[in-house]
Amino acid sequence: MTGKPDQSVTKSDRIVISVDAMGGDAGPAVVVAGLAMSAEKNPQLAFLLHGPAEELAALVAKRRILAGRVEIRDAQKVVTMEDKPSQVMRNGKGTSMWSTLDAVKKGEAAGAVSCGNTGALMALSMLRLRKVPGVNRPAIAILWPSRNPQGFNVMLDVGADVRADARDLLQYALMGTSYVRNSMDIRRPRVGLLNVGTEEHKGHAELKEAHALIAAHAETAEYEFVGFVEGSDIPGDAVDLIVTDGFTGNVAIKTGEGTASMLRSTLREAFEYSFLSRIAAVLAYTSLARLAKRIDPRRVNGGVFLGLNGTVVKSHGGADATGISAAVKLAFLLAQQGFAEKLAARVASVVELTQDDIVPQDAEHPIK
Repeated sequence: MTGKPDQSVTKSDRIVISVDAMGGDAGPAVVVAGLAMSAEKNPQLAFLLHGPAEELAALVAKRRILAGRVEIRDAQKVVTMEDKPSQVMRNGKGTSMWSTLDAVKKGEAAGAVSCGNTGALMALSMLRLRKVPGVNRPAIAILWPSRNPQGFNVMLDVGADVRADARDLLQYALMGTSYVRNSMDIRRPRVGLLNVGTEEHKGHAELKEAHALIAAHAETAEYEFVGFVEGSDIPGDAVDLIVTDGFTGNVAIKTGEGTASMLRSTLREAFEYSFLSRIAAVLAYTSLARLAKRIDPRRVNGGVFLGLNGTVVKSHGGADATGISAAVKLAFLLAQQGFAEKLAARVASVVELTQDDIVPQDAEHPIK
């Protein structure tokens, strides 16, 4: 499974995902378990797995479903959570993260998945894959459980860059719109700009400028701009896409994760409080299971890096096998849709929009 490319992995009818086996909190065994779950659900999937070859070979050998579907790429060095992005950019060659991204750069894989250091992954992704021409700042987009029919909203940026001016926020709206179309098949996504209130006079000057820019190009870029939205709208049904800067977005998702965790533990304590409450838990088991599934962060594990020449999915560092499988599924779905190419075409078609406030439109060849 090392050395020459495994022909069973590179079969033309399979979509290959490049996976960083290292960097996660639970180690490579959980990553391999997640790949096995994904492989069982989808026979089209194959993997390039990056990390210490001897250790990975032993783990893969235990999973019969992965036979002939994994090629191991030996990488002895690991990017840790403590490593600074600047250090990784200088010394990252030879790490499992570098090798994972390199496979996408060389066209050997349709997308990359890593549980590793977010800042380092973004830095190496920009170094190896480069930004799509016309993109100023890449962004991380995540799925957020919501009351919408599709079950999720998309929010970006959630941590790629803490800064974002009005034109960056406009680009986020355009990239996010393309992501919503391709991941949820919503032709005309509803876009909201996160603010401290919904009134147009609220917010700082850059937010007001972004509001005007996003509104001005809604018709040409084929989305519906609903205006400013508040934090309570993130899990709501008023929008499909929430646009914000990386600082605000990252605080929001960490708050959401913490609240979901507290809710689960509080419910568990409440139903274990007494004999009668335990009986109530048994009677309410089906409803509780549905609630647990609805708020389970593992189902939406995976932030997509938008604005790069390739698909990169950042899995949560503490993800278990179910979470890894969800991140792989997302990378697979986007690869199936040809999302990276569509996004690059979308950005190319609106470069003038972010420079001269003009969007050329190709009615004969609409870009999703």
